[in-house]
Amino acid sequence: MADQQQQQQQQAAGAGSEGCKALGALLSGIAQAAYHGNAALTAELLRGQLYPEAAPEEFAALRAKMGGLLQSIASADMDLNQLEAFLTAQTKKQGGITSDQAAVLAKFWKNHRVKIHESLVNQSRWDNVLKNMNWRVDLKSQSRHIDQINTPVAIVEMELGKNGQESEFLCLEFDEAKVSQMLKNLSEIEESMTALTQTT
Repeated sequence: MADQQQQQQQQAAGAGSEGCKALGALLSGIAQAAYHGNAALTAELLRGQLYPEAAPEEFAALRAKMGGLLQSIASADMDLNQLEAFLTAQTKKQGGITSDQAAVLAKFWKNHRVKIHESLVNQSRWDNVLKNMNWRVDLKSQSRHIDQINTPVAIVEMELGKNGQESEFLCLEFDEAKVSQMLKNLSEIEESMTALTQTT
């Protein structure tokens, strides 16, 4: 039964260079929908454009299999050695993939790894990130307290946001004591991060 299903999926995937082109385009469609937020690339559209001869259930099985393999490769951010070992194992297991399909997957990952990885990193960010920071030091010319006039203050502007979204700007004012406190806190953060990287 598993062999019959594999044969059907191989027929759905096609043979030769045309089958490889269609499979490459299918992987591209899966990646666009899963990692780049292109909801227009539905299963129906992909089947109609790439595999019009395939029965819906055959195409669904092929798409699910390729989507699962791509997800495994992407979530592990496989390098070329890991990828080769993973795909070789997939060609040898029952109900796995053909060597032609493995070659298409390998070529696709080599060409799209960086963009997919960047997309996964951006999707995993649950909050704003610091995009940019500008600062200047001014002398205070007005204050409620006379002894604070002509004391230096740091004006810090931070640009916060997610990629592809409009930024927010946060403006902060620090006197010398607050700058010292901030630097002390940042130094403690750096020490904690260094300690963690040394233990992992």
